[in-house]
Amino acid sequence: MAQDNVLQEKSLSFAARIVKLHKYLCKDKHETVISKQIIRSGTSIGANINEATYGVSKADFIAKLHIALKETAETEYWLRLLTLSDYLSQSESDSLIADCLEIKRILISSLKTSKA
Repeated sequence: MAQDNVLQEKSLSFAARIVKLHKYLCKDKHETVISKQIIRSGTSIGANINEATYGVSKADFIAKLHIALKETAETEYWLRLLTLSDYLSQSESDSLIADCLEIKRILISSLKTSKA
């Protein structure tokens, strides 16, 4: 359970960073297409993790964590694309990707534990 709380907190903090990124992309860079994609996937991670904690069964819990994992992979993709497209500097990207990958590792660990 302690790992679930850490995961919830990290995913919520990450979602807040994604919201700020979305605002930055729209206001300063005038980018709306990718910013809509990343806000959907980046905030969906935490929403699915939070929903998983209230799952009606172990299978439901695992399914929600799998969705969160898929959203993490998608968010990582959009972050890399934003960097390659020069919307984000390498240092901005590195920090966000590091947080994304940390959540991904915790999700994988939680899924392995849940399936055991």
